Amino acid sequence: MNVFERYLTVWVFLCIVVGIALGQALPGPVQAIGGMEVAKVNLPVGLLIWVMVIPMLLKVDFGALHQVRQHWRGIGVTLFINWAVKPFSMALLGWIFIRHVFAPWLPAAQLDSYIAGLILLAAAPCTAMVFVWSRLTHGHPLFTLSQVALNDTIMVFAFAPIVGLLLGLSSITVPWATLMTSVVLYIVIPVVIAQLWRRALLARGQAAFDAALEKIGPWSVTALLLTLVLLFAFQGEAILREPLVIAMLAVPILIQVLFNSALAYWLNRRVGEAHNVACPSALIGASNFFELAVAAAISLFGFESGAALATVVGVLIEVPVMLLVVRVVNRSKGWYEAGLTR
Repeated sequence: MNVFERYLTVWVFLCIVVGIALGQALPGPVQAIGGMEVAKVNLPVGLLIWVMVIPMLLKVDFGALHQVRQHWRGIGVTLFINWAVKPFSMALLGWIFIRHVFAPWLPAAQLDSYIAGLILLAAAPCTAMVFVWSRLTHGHPLFTLSQVALNDTIMVFAFAPIVGLLLGLSSITVPWATLMTSVVLYIVIPVVIAQLWRRALLARGQAAFDAALEKIGPWSVTALLLTLVLLFAFQGEAILREPLVIAMLAVPILIQVLFNSALAYWLNRRVGEAHNVACPSALIGASNFFELAVAAAISLFGFESGAALATVVGVLIEVPVMLLVVRVVNRSKGWYEAGLTR
């Protein structure tokens, strides 16, 4: 992990401070940036999201899809967790904690928006950081690559229907046109651009491709941090009024990550998959494509919404929680493999 990735939580905390300070000191310019919209899409944030997402998608090789059958059990477990468990478990946790447990301490007008943000966060499997987590657990590289490619393909078609279904079940009205626009803007177009760019770079040789990835790698994190500064500039007033909101939103996200990673890890052991497949499977099953979630939350509900704040909390706790999962699966390798020999 590079310095940006390792200390992402620290940078996010700094973004909170900087963003809130800017929102209080320069409310006029901040509101002007928020008003730069076309069809409910904020142009500065849309550009930042592209800069954030496209370098990550450059790493995805859709040509690896044919390899999914080599580890079909691990692929099956991850798909089950990502698409049949995680979004629905998050909706349930949101209902339990946001509507009931923490409701007396949260702004009543934002309860639906908080739940929407949690659902958006859970409905998109991680695309980029998974490669880092897999490397830290000595995960099977071809499995990780093929699983990410398959998830990205499914996400193009499944993200909007799952989000729409869960928001509907939660009695949250969602404009379908805006949701579909978000899918096209933040999934389809970046995937097409990234794959065309990837093909052009690889045509110049693997060395040129690797050099380009190393050069543009910091773009993603820089764009993410700038987006977070803008978000917290808009959210600053609400956070200063309700400083415990972030901690309360973190609870269902934390439970969701730990539950899904443990379930995926255990299921891989039950079906007899190798440890170097089970590790990335558990990590892919637990982590989120928070860049997409942030972008969709802003498009659907706006900068100042509880949904946008909820997705940002996902960014805040992603690295420390996933590093904890990495540590657990690495230290439990003996237990895992002992179960395979029975």
